[in-house]
Amino acid sequence: MKKQIEKLIFNTCKKLGYQIDSADVSFSKLPDICDYQSNICFALAKKVGKAPFLVAQEIVQNIQKNDDFDFVPAMPGYINIVVKNSTFSQLANQLLNDKKSGVEEQEKKLNVVMDYGGANVAKELHVGHLCSPIIGESMKRLYKLLGHNVVSDAHLGDWGLQMGLTILQLKEDGYLDYYFSGKGEEPQISFDLLNVCYPKASARKSVDPDFKKMADDFTKYIQDKQEPYFTIYKKIRAMSVKTIERLYQELGATFDVWYGESSCADTTNFIVDMFVQKGLARESEGALVVDVAREGEHIPLPKQSEDEEQRYKNPMPPAVIKKYNGADLYATTDIATIYMRNQEFNTPDEIVYFTDNRQSLHFEQVFRCCKLVGISPENQKLIHIGFGTMKGKDGKPFKTREGTTVKLEDVINLLIEKSSEKLQSNGLTPTRELALQIGIGAMKYGALSNYVSKDYVFDLDRFLCFDGKTGPYIQYMIARINSILSKSQEEIGEILVREKEEKQILVDILKLNASYYQCFQEKSMNSLCASVFDLASSFSTFYNNHKILTEQNEQKRKSYLALITLVRNVLKQALWTLGIESPERM
Repeated sequence: MKKQIEKLIFNTCKKLGYQIDSADVSFSKLPDICDYQSNICFALAKKVGKAPFLVAQEIVQNIQKNDDFDFVPAMPGYINIVVKNSTFSQLANQLLNDKKSGVEEQEKKLNVVMDYGGANVAKELHVGHLCSPIIGESMKRLYKLLGHNVVSDAHLGDWGLQMGLTILQLKEDGYLDYYFSGKGEEPQISFDLLNVCYPKASARKSVDPDFKKMADDFTKYIQDKQEPYFTIYKKIRAMSVKTIERLYQELGATFDVWYGESSCADTTNFIVDMFVQKGLARESEGALVVDVAREGEHIPLPKQSEDEEQRYKNPMPPAVIKKYNGADLYATTDIATIYMRNQEFNTPDEIVYFTDNRQSLHFEQVFRCCKLVGISPENQKLIHIGFGTMKGKDGKPFKTREGTTVKLEDVINLLIEKSSEKLQSNGLTPTRELALQIGIGAMKYGALSNYVSKDYVFDLDRFLCFDGKTGPYIQYMIARINSILSKSQEEIGEILVREKEEKQILVDILKLNASYYQCFQEKSMNSLCASVFDLASSFSTFYNNHKILTEQNEQKRKSYLALITLVRNVLKQALWTLGIESPERM
């Protein structure tokens, strides 16, 4: 519809001899007056030396006659466009019969690998692991809705220092005697045990250089597949992955492949050799580094004194690709992973990563390394989507009362508990499945409503409201439509748009469909969240102002039923894209 309007205005300007690049048509900010507006006359007025309103009058007077739209000049120089009811009716029925409710697939189909999840093996998932699977899953679904081919990878952190630290601490605490001395029975390593050992080891490495050195050595033994280190590693990994899969499943995050840093372990030496052979790597304090700074990014600032530490303008430090002891680092495995993905998935058009903002420098270094050495071709997009931090109501990072990090499993249980209480207060007897759907949906909508790079407040009481801008509100509107259609037991008819509430619903559907493309461009789902709420609100207004089931006029009643069926389809598709389930009843 927007394209039709733009074409009519563009052709009229061309006929009048006005040179424009586009008609600049947008949804109206004054919905009681018109449905669309164009402000092209302000730019044209400067070029031709006329008042904007006179230019608007001239364009409207010369526009091609049509049966779909009314064009009206408006002070001080807008062109207002009113969509006729017959046009809205025709559009509504087209959308009702379209599998994607009018969302068009993009012309150029992309092959994309998305890397989200990123849970660390040997460490229990905590609240900080929420955003990556929530944002990544929704972005994957958006890409697929728009016709792109996406492979999703959980990409586990399973090859770094945390493995060496954990196994060293387990050994020192006497849990691994079976492997190292053959004494006793094979130990059952659990998360409860790891939750004690890993924090102890992590704190100890900061104050005990010998312990840190030994942990580095253990990490290298694992990467070299030495026994019994590698066997212990595999057991810890298998136990961790089982729990991670279950928690991601509860969050509604799905993955095509469950690779990790270890998946490219056999490639890292080859990758490092590429940098060495091309003269891109140099030694620094026993480690191998790659200079990735570009001109003007690493300019030394004059020292105020000889003792002052050297400072830099816009510093871009070198990427470290081998540790002093020859062990791999995150940069090494991330570079090797991009190489592996290009081999396995036929050089995707895009590789997209979802982590918090604090890793932006790491990924910029990795991406530059890949471009420098030729692992990533020039036309391949390597994208890092950095998200903000989840905070409590006090504005500080979300923690327990004791100040410890909240476990992800505890968050999920809390969501189930709170949503169950909410359902009970509304007179419903909740099942665990329904409580999970509503609780997870509430949390996801709260997180995705925020612009992706900004911090947001984790406020369960606000997220779980059944009215207001929340996930449960939209889920409830879908359940309400389901109830109406279930009671009706009548076939739907043709949609005939007559009244302003019906018209507003169609405008909001068009806005919602447009928001998919905005989310794709911005790589943030907040526009879709806002649009789906607006449509749910428009349906609520329509529902409150019209008696659907008791409408005496059969044609009207069947039209109403068809219209709310369309609303349900559009709302469900939007929630699906956000990774939120739509319960049949609430």
